[in-house]
Amino acid sequence: MTNKKIVYKPVDHEIAELAHHHGGTQEATLEVLKDLGAKNKLNPVTITEAARALHIPAHEAYGMATFYSMLSLEERKKVLRVCDGPVCWLKRATADGGRQTVVDEWSSMVNGQWSVERSSCLGLCDRAPAVLVEDEQAGPVSPKDAKKVCEGWRGVPTEYSKPRKGEVRVMTSLIGKVDPDEIDSALEHGLYDGLKKALQSDPTTVLAEVESSGLQGRGGAGFPVGRKWRFVASEKRTPRYIVCNADESEPLIFKDRVLMETNPHQLLEGIVIAGYACGASEAWIYIRGEYEHQARRLERAIDQAKAKNLLGKNILGSGFSFDIHVHRGAGAYICGEETALLESLEGKRGEPRLRPPYPPTSGFRGQPTAVNNVESFCAVPHILKNGAEWWKSISTYSVPGTKMYMVLGHVNHPGLFEAPFGLTLRQIIDDFGGGMIKGSKFKFALCGGAAGTIVDEKLLDIPIDFASSQKGISLGAGSFLVCDESVSPVAFLRELLHFFAVESCGKCTPCRVGTWRSLEILNRMASGKGQQGDVEELTTLASLMHDSSFCGLGQSVPIPMKSVLTHFEAEFKKAEN
Repeated sequence: MTNKKIVYKPVDHEIAELAHHHGGTQEATLEVLKDLGAKNKLNPVTITEAARALHIPAHEAYGMATFYSMLSLEERKKVLRVCDGPVCWLKRATADGGRQTVVDEWSSMVNGQWSVERSSCLGLCDRAPAVLVEDEQAGPVSPKDAKKVCEGWRGVPTEYSKPRKGEVRVMTSLIGKVDPDEIDSALEHGLYDGLKKALQSDPTTVLAEVESSGLQGRGGAGFPVGRKWRFVASEKRTPRYIVCNADESEPLIFKDRVLMETNPHQLLEGIVIAGYACGASEAWIYIRGEYEHQARRLERAIDQAKAKNLLGKNILGSGFSFDIHVHRGAGAYICGEETALLESLEGKRGEPRLRPPYPPTSGFRGQPTAVNNVESFCAVPHILKNGAEWWKSISTYSVPGTKMYMVLGHVNHPGLFEAPFGLTLRQIIDDFGGGMIKGSKFKFALCGGAAGTIVDEKLLDIPIDFASSQKGISLGAGSFLVCDESVSPVAFLRELLHFFAVESCGKCTPCRVGTWRSLEILNRMASGKGQQGDVEELTTLASLMHDSSFCGLGQSVPIPMKSVLTHFEAEFKKAEN
């Protein structure tokens, strides 16, 4: 019997160094894979080496590499990503969806110098049609602008420093006044005063103030922020964590991007206050990979806050220590779902978890975790600085405080504004959107976001809040895409289903199969090849996805499906023939 010597092959030195730089644990998987991809070194061999360096099974690393849309195992040149979300589709006014056509047009114009890819949404709906040039955001641009874009032109960003008539500005009050890259400018304008006031009180008092304000989460569900924080604070297990959901990947939504890029210290202040109230020690801002500019701005703000002892150990001599980290995603709409986000943050595929347990009891690393979105955190400093009663006094409507709204589509002045709750769709269009564009007539609007309700003119005058969905019109994250009579509801629904189909994580059959089957039917109907029974099958698929999908993505896809089939049944029936 011969003794065979087992030879251990060390992990590739470069990859070992890369893993060590990012922390050397599974949580660093996405960062390591992204760095390898940036060097055009992402392939089965390097993925296996990365897995060894991070002490995880190779199949898990490979699963990560093939899950996120911004990663690719193919060697690429410089990458130009063309958005084909519903707002960019509407702006391009293509009759057939035009996804491949637009990609081909861009490819022909860049003369092989770039790798051109489609993207579901870039979070640049106010700059549609938009592209991502490597990590740089550009829009509005079209293929005819390719030469300028490749040479550095990035379109014209939307300006929000001047309030619209009727706005009530709180979170947006310092746009154009504060320098987002200078903390001294932030301090001069009163940033961190809310934190200073909070640190002079005990955490239970801060928690009570937020609860008293009636602040509801601004991500779409409207769950009371203070109640969620109290769940976390009441947990005996430590450490506790704060997670900011900045994975703003849903079409129509871009408010968090504007808040982060115009006033990053407002967000940091809100997160620190949350940490103090919940008894947490660390926070993570999970920001979508397409928001590289905003991520860098946040990192700069974090460094500046640490230098001023507004972050880090013993903040302002209070005895409270707290750190904030920025974690970049890599292209996955599903990571906006809070449990999928936590999975991704832990270095796994962004697939949703079974609930319960919920994050306040078992979230990041299995510990008590408060997950809120950017807008929710940005409201907190103002509440602490001015008091809960002040926050409630801003609005004469039943829901206190202000909300960020986005109005898009066939209106004269698309963009973002801040106002109290209770606005009607007619007010949003006429008073804040400047009315319908000349020569157009309102036909329908997608309300709340991609997973919102599609409504006709019968719902123009219903006050909108978190409960108005029961009357047929959603608030969601606060976005409204207005369409005139030139837009086919059938073609529009096809665009929404294309987004949901390509962004489904595939974990459950109802969503994975239901979205693609619905898209298949809508593709046929929109091209004039509908068949008898298509509407009935779409209705059945909507009910199936709503009743049996694993998470909110599949459960919410039927919302626009059912609403548009209700309001425009005749047009869908006509498309069957």
